[in-house]
Amino acid sequence: MAIKRKDPTSWRPATRMVRGGTLRSPFAEMCEGIFMTSGFVYDEAAQAEDAFAGANQRFIYSRYSNPTVSMLEERLALIEGAEACRATASGMAAMFAALMCQLKAGDRVVSSRALFGACHYIISTLLPRYGMESVFVDGTDYDQWRDALSRPTACVFLETPSNPTTDVIDLRLVCDLAHAAGAKVIVDNVFATAVLQKPMEAGADLVMYSATKHIDGQGRALGGAILCDRAFIDQHLQTFLRNTGPSISPFNAWLLLKGLETLELRVNKMSDNALEIARFLEGRNGIRRVLYPGLASHPQHELAMRQMKGAGTMVAFEIDGGKKEAFAVVDRLKVIDISNNLGDAKSIATHPATTTHQRIGAEERARLGIADGLIRLSIGLEDVEDLKEDIAQALRGL
Repeated sequence: MAIKRKDPTSWRPATRMVRGGTLRSPFAEMCEGIFMTSGFVYDEAAQAEDAFAGANQRFIYSRYSNPTVSMLEERLALIEGAEACRATASGMAAMFAALMCQLKAGDRVVSSRALFGACHYIISTLLPRYGMESVFVDGTDYDQWRDALSRPTACVFLETPSNPTTDVIDLRLVCDLAHAAGAKVIVDNVFATAVLQKPMEAGADLVMYSATKHIDGQGRALGGAILCDRAFIDQHLQTFLRNTGPSISPFNAWLLLKGLETLELRVNKMSDNALEIARFLEGRNGIRRVLYPGLASHPQHELAMRQMKGAGTMVAFEIDGGKKEAFAVVDRLKVIDISNNLGDAKSIATHPATTTHQRIGAEERARLGIADGLIRLSIGLEDVEDLKEDIAQALRGL
């Protein structure tokens, strides 16, 4: 039977999230197919020869490409407004590949200091082992960016909003400075998602995600994604991925495809809840500060409101009493779970100093404002009144 084809670039964002990239088999299935296969067969040996020589475009091996994974990649690219996408087994696989596919010994990398712990480790510790220079700047200090990017640089890496203190960085300004220094800009857009922020519109060259977070959004699957132009994939990324093997399972790719169908609904609702929780926390006894870009008290509130369509799903707050009191508050939560994940439909509490950012050391945590009393909340889809009541009872012991 004939399969109808439509131009997905004419669709609006919500339609792209539901239908983008759909590739139906001759069976004309309604739900996207899960192609759980490691390899693909040929009618004759010459077909295999042509496929490996690149003379025809077809699936060869699921480490290289797979129909389910390709659907995910095309849908993500449509949502982001990127030319192309490559999916990986995890967010950290995406981050590492985005850097290493283009870097060599002697190259210089400039990064914002406020990063997820594993990303901080790669830039601070791993890259120098391969003979690369790593330079950190305070992401919201643009004099530091200007100084660091006054020399030729291969790559710039940053998060905005940052994990866990929600620092917001002026993307357009940093991209302009980076490009003048000859650098490619990689933006970790996990906290904002493509629903609330599209870094390529501000000049970013690559955008990466831990799809484990909001894209899945239900705690089921690991995954990552790198979005960029086709030329970057052809010149750098494709060969690196094919030969190092950080490939995503077709089943996990299918789960992420289904997650994308509700991404906009979930992120917008979770962001609405997060703003209510942030306002609820602000000014309460025993709380030193609340960090949420949607609050007027946030240091980069005005920038966030210009650069983002919403303030996101993540709220951080610091309480008096340090680690002991922070643990006591988290332990008293009855609805909100303790976990180090984020972007889930279920609300989650994390103590960054002893989990996600434990290994960067006390001195670096202090520099980043990650105090022992800091708690990070990933706000989910529960009734916000239940979340308020849960937080209120947990704070009563302060």
